[in-house]
Amino acid sequence: MGHVTMENRNGLVVDATLTHASGTAEREAALDMLGRMEGRHRITLAADKAYDTADFVAALRDIKVTPHVAQNTTNRRSAIDGRTTHHPGYAVSQRIRKRIEDVFGWAKTSGGIRKTRHRGKDRVGWMFTLTATAYNLVRLPNLLTTA
Repeated sequence: MGHVTMENRNGLVVDATLTHASGTAEREAALDMLGRMEGRHRITLAADKAYDTADFVAALRDIKVTPHVAQNTTNRRSAIDGRTTHHPGYAVSQRIRKRIEDVFGWAKTSGGIRKTRHRGKDRVGWMFTLTATAYNLVRLPNLLTTA
């Protein structure tokens, strides 16, 4: 599975990694990528309903990351409570988090990773990271014209 961390203001990829598929790979990769981020400022993490688990939200709060995770209230209680959802930034994060799909869509159509040409986690991971870097390079001219 390919995982990407995106910066919300400009939609640029800041980290990409590849893991073996498992039931918890997405959440584990998210925590791993957040651990590699530099800086001491408070950040937020916008994510879909698959990330709404008590242990993941607690782990985010332990590393001083505000969880802007979509609430999963289907037959259960969400781990995201009112102290997070009342802030206007939560609604903005939920609206912008859909931009991450642009990265994966571009990677499959233009980046050529719909079907990998390599075998093994190292080689496929290298190609995935290179494709994420190429996405940033393609996106840069659009950002420069709007600035």
